[in-house]
Amino acid sequence: MWKAKQFLISFTLGITLLAGCTNEQDAAGSSSKSASTQAAASETAEKKTPSSTQGGEAAEIPEALQKPVKIAAIMQMSIGTFSSQYISGLKEQVETFGGEVQIYNADNDLSKMATYVENAITQNADAILIDHGRADALRVPVEKALAKGIPVVAFDNDLTLDGVTVIDQDDYSLAWKSLKTLAEDLNGEGNIVTVWVGGFTPMERRHVIYDAFKQRYPDIKEIAKFGAASSNTALDTQTQMEAILKKHPNKGDIDAVFATWDEFAKGASRAIQQAGRDEIKVYGIDLSDEDLELMQQEGSPWEATAATDPAEVGRVQVRFAYQKIAGEETPNIFSLEPHLVRASSLPEEPIKMDSLTDHVPNWGTSSVAVSPWMKALEEKEKEQK
Repeated sequence: MWKAKQFLISFTLGITLLAGCTNEQDAAGSSSKSASTQAAASETAEKKTPSSTQGGEAAEIPEALQKPVKIAAIMQMSIGTFSSQYISGLKEQVETFGGEVQIYNADNDLSKMATYVENAITQNADAILIDHGRADALRVPVEKALAKGIPVVAFDNDLTLDGVTVIDQDDYSLAWKSLKTLAEDLNGEGNIVTVWVGGFTPMERRHVIYDAFKQRYPDIKEIAKFGAASSNTALDTQTQMEAILKKHPNKGDIDAVFATWDEFAKGASRAIQQAGRDEIKVYGIDLSDEDLELMQQEGSPWEATAATDPAEVGRVQVRFAYQKIAGEETPNIFSLEPHLVRASSLPEEPIKMDSLTDHVPNWGTSSVAVSPWMKALEEKEKEQK
């Protein structure tokens, strides 16, 4: 984990209030990388990414992509609407390119994830996509895949292997955007409940920022902390939050909830709504259609969330994989830019993620990992349908 005191300098995402110096250590004890290095790598990757056309004409499709490719997508778990929209974006991009994708859900079993990677190698997948998981469980099978020439692109994972592109949502920035908004709304003081669970790379990174946040705002007190990933995380969170509300029944006992995952935010919000505790506000991370519906409900306590588009995460991961198959250079790390979404910025009429761009600047599709030949590949698939 990062050292909180050291972190307060190197985290340069526009946060001039933090001071100190940090080294990041991933949850599995991998080699150190600073948050500023990640941001620089992301910026470099944007610059390296070519536009979709050259001179207005699509480029020739690479030889390795002349025939449909088979993609294996291996997930640590698939819980909630964020995961379902991530899968939807991933499938959409593969199908647009005329390929095939097989989704493997390990149900939060890291050994099963490793087995799925081994199976993908045996079945001669053209590329392997990894969603979450840990390097200590996946390093060996991933090394086997690379040795066999199978490209690997991971999302929210702590792998640090040459040849593997690891993308993330910039969990440091996600956490800070949400926490900074909470602190400003509380005017720097109050009592909060935190919902968090360890054992997942993005959660560990978000907690680094939470540690720094507590030092920056000493008058914001944590009065309770809980969280667990289960087959029904939102409902379990709701039950636990109900118990905390009963333990702190008076107005002013709790001012806000910081939820490090949208499944946590959903459960906490429903518990607060049902208890009629409208003085308590929820600040979350991640966003989906279901989350938007909850945020837009009259009297919803869900005040704000920091997020990227989960479908676009899936699409970007696929495009990096296709670039690797084509033999193109891809970055080792890439962070998508997150956005803050406030309930107050949403319209009165219900909306879904695909129209969020009308209310949140720069939300939606990106030009990340787009090569000139991808347009030709899409056109070829359209002609064959």
